[in-house]
Amino acid sequence: MKLPSKVKLVDVGPRDGLQNEKQPVPAEVKIGLVHRLQDAGLKEIEVTSFVSPKWVPQMADAASVMAGIQRKPGVRYSVLTPNMKGFEAAVAFKPDEIVVFGAASEAFSQRNINCSIAESIERFRPVVEAARAQNIYVRGAISCTVGCPYEGEIPPERVELVARLMKDIGVQHIGVADTIGVGTPLKVQRAMEAALKYYDLDDVSGHFHDTYGQALGNTLACLEMGIWQYDTSSAGLGGCPYAKGATGNVATEDVVYLLQGMGIETGIDLDKLIDAGKYISDFLGRKPNSRAATAILNKRAG
Repeated sequence: MKLPSKVKLVDVGPRDGLQNEKQPVPAEVKIGLVHRLQDAGLKEIEVTSFVSPKWVPQMADAASVMAGIQRKPGVRYSVLTPNMKGFEAAVAFKPDEIVVFGAASEAFSQRNINCSIAESIERFRPVVEAARAQNIYVRGAISCTVGCPYEGEIPPERVELVARLMKDIGVQHIGVADTIGVGTPLKVQRAMEAALKYYDLDDVSGHFHDTYGQALGNTLACLEMGIWQYDTSSAGLGGCPYAKGATGNVATEDVVYLLQGMGIETGIDLDKLIDAGKYISDFLGRKPNSRAATAILNKRAG
């Protein structure tokens, strides 16, 4: 077993974490979160989503957020662009990376975007081509890779199919997401193996939700495979609007605590990271959804 010596974390809190919040979060608060995350040492931040405000009202201020960020050298800022309209709006703000997404579940794809898996990926072809023509890196996310709220368990072959389709349209990196958090270590490893049939180890990442408390176990199982890139969310923000009762992404703080304890380098200052999570949690009027943050904040208060 050879564990990676360093791990890259993409904090998706500002985008994936906040998109389902019912209360509006002003652009300046989102910008404040991005600034605190980069000050804590995060080098990859998923900032916002250029989507129809009708569908995702929380992301209606995408342009203001991108315009307001003071960029830090060495930090990569990514945005979600589900179609050409979104991509064209995003390009003005020079994102370092765009993200496109497809589900490994036919039922989820139909309910979510009213088309089949194959059709959904094909829709991204012009977006991917336009991004690559402008030297913008393209990351793809595969949702529901182990389970779906409508279809139940998802076989690895379906993950393999989406990975192949994403590769075909020119997507450079693939994220394997357990969107509703039902995965357990072996199931997640099988989903990863399926993605690795089409993508190199350096071009695959994990994205785990903690609905059943399995996200850290799933992260460890993937570390044991050599996977060294993960999406996490400060303060455990976020859920899935299409998956009833699905809790947030795994907290960045918890993953950093795990990695530091294993002697794996992240370049992240855990104390500053906890401050960032507390900042956004205070605004939302609740405690951070992170065990490590809660323990350390209690210790500080003591």
